[in-house]
Amino acid sequence: MGSTIVTIGQVVRSNLMVDSQTNLAWATLLDLTGAGPAHQRLARALRAAIRAGRLPTGSAVPPSRALAEELDCSRWVVTEAYGQLVTEGYLAARVGSATRVAWTPDDAPRGRVPRHRATTRSPRYDLAPGLPDLRAFPRRRWADAVAAVTGAISVDDLGPPDPRGHPTARRTIAEYLQRSRGAVATADTVTVCAGITDGLTRVARALRRLGVDTVAVEEPGWSRLRAAVTGAGLAVRSVPVDRDGVRVDALDGVRAVVVGAAHQFPSGAVLSPARRAALVRWARSVDGFVVEDDYDAEFRYDRRPIAAMQGLDPGRVALLGSVSKTLSPALGLGWLLAPGVLTAAADPVTAAPPVLDQLALATFVDRGWYDAHLRAARRRFRTRRDRLLAALRETIPEATIEGTAAGLHVLLRLPDSTDAGAVVRTAARAGLRLVDLDTYRAEPPATPTPVLVLGYGNIADGEIAPAVALLRATLDRL
Repeated sequence: MGSTIVTIGQVVRSNLMVDSQTNLAWATLLDLTGAGPAHQRLARALRAAIRAGRLPTGSAVPPSRALAEELDCSRWVVTEAYGQLVTEGYLAARVGSATRVAWTPDDAPRGRVPRHRATTRSPRYDLAPGLPDLRAFPRRRWADAVAAVTGAISVDDLGPPDPRGHPTARRTIAEYLQRSRGAVATADTVTVCAGITDGLTRVARALRRLGVDTVAVEEPGWSRLRAAVTGAGLAVRSVPVDRDGVRVDALDGVRAVVVGAAHQFPSGAVLSPARRAALVRWARSVDGFVVEDDYDAEFRYDRRPIAAMQGLDPGRVALLGSVSKTLSPALGLGWLLAPGVLTAAADPVTAAPPVLDQLALATFVDRGWYDAHLRAARRRFRTRRDRLLAALRETIPEATIEGTAAGLHVLLRLPDSTDAGAVVRTAARAGLRLVDLDTYRAEPPATPTPVLVLGYGNIADGEIAPAVALLRATLDRL
């Protein structure tokens, strides 16, 4: 009873039937600090645990004898504490049954309202970017891949995982990147990670170990990329993007840059061949690195997807990719194809995704299911993009559509006098989710940009026309 913090979790459970709610009580931290006799301190700790919700209503507390052994005190201390809490209404004791928590938040005095998680109401129509078509997730084939792996996995594979990923998954990903992205890859240069943000975090930590203190990030750009860089202890330099991609002439004073070469988000720009060559020359001249964000490069609708620039200089360019935009972000699977010097400097303790998930992805790719899924997705997204563009041109003719025929979003430039932020807020009240371009800037511009970033990945085809009509009505209202 002399410990300050005690976990009710080591009590012997012999001859006890413990249900799921009882388990909650057995693993609860009790703070036994403070003045007073032992039974009062125990009662006070249990009371606090109940009121804080760590011991929820209906959960069973341990038998007095078992808890006394756990706390190394007399059984009288526990029975006295339980009896006090029964008297106060916190516990309920029944003959032949476990003593259970009886107090509920409704019993709390007025003025102390328990907190509840806020519920987010889903919009009627969602034109925000960021998601693929979740309705088209290949559930049956993914389940088949998981089942195949679960039945065939070796005992050794069930042990501690390789921090860089399972060799089979790394080999499959390397082969995929070679044939589909034109990358220079081997299993030794691939690291399986939880997605692009995780991959960039690993790269940023490696860069810091190599003496890099600042990383350039495109402006506008995805805020999570900036957060990954700063979270690794590095400074961020915002560099502008134009129609040809990142401005290489703005990279003075840095040795690393993160770019969206195949399809920059959110501008939709494709890094031109001249800029690609200039970027590689820059990296060589400053002994630096290019981190290529390949987040939705598989989706190009006017031609075949452009090869990754990593193939131009594998010793200077790291390639980040994931299945978040092709399958689902819920899978939490991605890859990092990095130069040897970055791999050697990477954090060896960062955990890889679960081995079963890695091997399921390898099976899904090896059996040709991933390629088949991508072919179907390209056809679906091309048709959906065409439908969205037709609706916008017919319904909002004063606006201009911008962006390459690629990815899962387009830009809609409204008349200069339009307040895009007001459009977003007004549309939200009507049930239409939108995002304006300035959301993706590190700093708000002096003059707001009248541009919306419209995503079409996860909206149903039949919802496009009414969504655009609602956008039209919002513009008219403003």
